[in-house]
Amino acid sequence: MELPLVTVDAFSDKPFSGNPAGICLLPGSLSPEWMQRIAAEVNLSETAFLETIDEQNYHIRWFTPEKEVDLCGHATLASAFLLYTAELADKGKEIVFSSKSGTLKASWQEGEYAIALDFPLIPTQEAVHPYFSDMFFGQQVIGSAKLARNWLLELANPKAVEYVTPVWSELTHHSEEGLIVTAASAGGYDMVSRYFAPNLGIPEDPVTGFAHCALVDYWHRKTGREHFTAFQASSRGGVLGLSKMDDRVLLKGNAVKMFEGFFTLEP
Repeated sequence: MELPLVTVDAFSDKPFSGNPAGICLLPGSLSPEWMQRIAAEVNLSETAFLETIDEQNYHIRWFTPEKEVDLCGHATLASAFLLYTAELADKGKEIVFSSKSGTLKASWQEGEYAIALDFPLIPTQEAVHPYFSDMFFGQQVIGSAKLARNWLLELANPKAVEYVTPVWSELTHHSEEGLIVTAASAGGYDMVSRYFAPNLGIPEDPVTGFAHCALVDYWHRKTGREHFTAFQASSRGGVLGLSKMDDRVLLKGNAVKMFEGFFTLEP
């Protein structure tokens, strides 16, 4: 059996930047075991698997090279971009994704960003990290919060976020599922961040939609603002437009299709 496989760079309008996602369009059901094997072979931070329900409606699941995850922003944005640009979806209508995190909606935009995602806000709770309470690998920590199985650390300035170098064995032991570092910024961006998830098989994620659903909550609590422009300062980099809407977040971004082929499964 052959499955169509496409890779798309999400949260960027330039090739070889943003966050690459694999997208597998399923002709029918496929076992989670096969999805995991494919994701491990593709070896990107996440691969999305889409199964058609009916017009503009899809089941979506996301797998890292090591496990399934409940929510992935960049692979969802990449999936919506592919469906719209391949004319598999009507640009005048929303795409509805059914997922483990509930119903997610995507829409085509005519403007600065190509795709908008309607995602759940991820609440953050102020808390002191038991290990990185004052310093994070040589950089001062000035705030912190907990969200589900992840931590968020605010560093003193954006350069600290950009240049901090984790010791991976130490970070793996003290990061639970993942860890966000962030700082307020200027010069075109309201915030910068990076996201590390070595326990998911992703030492550093290039651009993370999920993390920004928490960052919107964190920075809204600090500033009272509801609209942000964010930059994720990984080596590939990516830009997001963010808006808080009650208990939802509107994530906006661009994308670039990079590769198209077929994945051959054994009989």
